[in-house]
Order: sequence, then structure tokens, then C-alpha cells
Amino acid sequence: MTIYDQDCYTHQGEPFNLRALRGQVLLVVNVASKCGFTPQLKELEGLYTRYRDRGFTVLGFPCNQFGRQAPESAEAFCAFGEQEYGVSFPLMEKVDVNGRDAHPLFVLLKQQAPGVMGTKLVKWNFTKFLVGRDGQVIARFGPKDHGLPLRLALEAALDKV
Repeated sequence: MTIYDQDCYTHQGEPFNLRALRGQVLLVVNVASKCGFTPQLKELEGLYTRYRDRGFTVLGFPCNQFGRQAPESAEAFCAFGEQEYGVSFPLMEKVDVNGRDAHPLFVLLKQQAPGVMGTKLVKWNFTKFLVGRDGQVIARFGPKDHGLPLRLALEAALDKV
């Protein structure tokens, strides 16, 4: 099973073809609108606009599992992201990332890149999974991990052919 075998849907509930992203570097992030980390949407958009021509895509999945910080629908989250942060990267369906109803994509991502001390749980909003062109997770970044370390890892992934 690879990332490309997962069924995903857009914020409008339409099928999203992950296979079309084969060969790209991806950053898969569980996002929220009412979180202290929400301003990272601007940084994620900046990375997306800077590197998309090099084969990079951010996929944002709204998740309400942490402090109920994404209470709106996926469509409302998309409108919020566009209006407040200029988000143009794909915003997907609202998902759970932990528990028995965890989206299979996040189950796979957590298996490939466990957290601190091997935990399989996503601990909070804005956990980021950097996926290489081969569809395998290269690195996992916690909510506080952003800026230069994330950009350097992304650039290294983009440079791999």
C-alpha cells in the first residue's frame, strides 16, 4: 500500500486523484482554523507558491480532533483559508487522524514516520509529513517545527531525482 493507493476527497466531497501527484514531493498536514498554529497556513502557502513549479504540493486536511479547533465544514475551512491566508494549495475533506476512524492516509503516514519514542499518534494540529517523489515519508514535523528546518528538508527532497 502506498500513499497513491489511498482514497481522498476534496473539501467539496469530490474524489481527489493522489496518483496524479506521483513523482511530486508532498507535504501532508492536518490543519485547523482556531489553533495557535493556524498562521502557519501563510507559511505553507508560501512554500507551495515558491516550489510548486519544481513538483511540490501541500495537501491540507482539516481535523477537529484537537481542542475542537476546526469546527466548521471542510468547505467553510477552505473559504477561511483563502480569505485569511490566501491559501491556494489543495484543501481536502475533514478527517480524523487518530483513533478507529482515522483516515487510511494518516494511518499509513504514521506507520511510515512514527512520532517521538515511536508513538503512532498525531499529537496536535499542524503535524506535517514530508513525502518524497517515491511516495514514501521522508520526515515527520511536529506542530512547532516550521521555518528553516522544514524548508531545508523540502529543498533536499526536491533535489532528489
